[in-house]
Amino acid sequence: MRKKEKKKKKLEMASLTEVSPMIGDDKAAHLSSSGKPPRDLSVMRHCNSTAWLIDSEGDERCGPEGENTTFQPVFRSGSWSDKGPKRSMEDEFICVDDLTEHIESSSSTGAFYGVFDGHGGIDAASFTKTNILKLVTQDKHFPSNTKKATRSAFVKTDHALADAPSLDKSSGTTALTALILDKTMLIANAGDSRAVLGKRGRAIELSKDHKPNCTSEKLRIEKLGGVIYDGYLNGQLSVARALGDWHIKGTKGSLCPLSCEPELEEIVLTEEDEFLIMGCDGLWDVMSSQCAVTMVRRELMQHNDPERCSQALVKEALQRNSCDNLTVVVVCFSKEPPPRIEIPKSHKRRSISAEGLDLLKGVLNDL
Repeated sequence: MRKKEKKKKKLEMASLTEVSPMIGDDKAAHLSSSGKPPRDLSVMRHCNSTAWLIDSEGDERCGPEGENTTFQPVFRSGSWSDKGPKRSMEDEFICVDDLTEHIESSSSTGAFYGVFDGHGGIDAASFTKTNILKLVTQDKHFPSNTKKATRSAFVKTDHALADAPSLDKSSGTTALTALILDKTMLIANAGDSRAVLGKRGRAIELSKDHKPNCTSEKLRIEKLGGVIYDGYLNGQLSVARALGDWHIKGTKGSLCPLSCEPELEEIVLTEEDEFLIMGCDGLWDVMSSQCAVTMVRRELMQHNDPERCSQALVKEALQRNSCDNLTVVVVCFSKEPPPRIEIPKSHKRRSISAEGLDLLKGVLNDL
């Protein structure tokens, strides 16, 4: 009996040793979030996908945490828009793959991208697209402190929308931007658009959807005297942060539940970071972050064209009955397509679906 028990324990330990490399040491970095649920769950289709989790061979050039110290990103992007079932198009976007002509006397390589989801007309989104990059790069804190420069640019854009006599004061827009200098990427978000990083097949959300019912936003809104009615801020807007909308904000300088302040997320890009997806809520209403990353990675491996990837996401969202305007920007950080990540020959071939990743994340969070 004792021999059988010892043999059983050895088999269990061997099984754990085999599976543990797939989980990894950094649980938070290796697991994606499931994304927000759509407004209508009936239109959200199942995404069958496989995320390859282990390189076939180790990379001797990588540092202690797998970061390649010689990695230098190369920026290339593609975009696609569709007005969807709505009567008019109120989205705007900006793609600047080379910032050198926008930065005076700087040797830094860089890029800038933005998605602006307008409402109440196109005025606010168009104005923000035209002016926000200039306000960032001309700020006194740029480039030494990009966080202060970006935050200031959002506020200045918001105030300029109030001062411009030719613009509709009831027009507003969400704003999601990505500023990249060398290997440092700063994501700034005010609204419910979303930025998702594709990291070797895993979806890493770099922004938070600012919906009025979000716990932190709800607390902030109610603290400033606002109310949420049926998911709408003061019964009027489905977002908790936006630029413009001065018919709701009142006068400049006054505290208002509708904030123009962006939330910031800064990361240093590594060789594992393959692409960035930026999309308005029309995409994320019907698709999870992980499903979008899986689709883009598969498309890039086939044709390596970020514009066709953006088009594929928009087309898929329309097939899932998205009820909003759709705008997607895909930014690649390499000239080459993503590599196929193989399981080491010494291990049995295993794969885990996006749904499996979400389930594993829930289990780990409960520990």
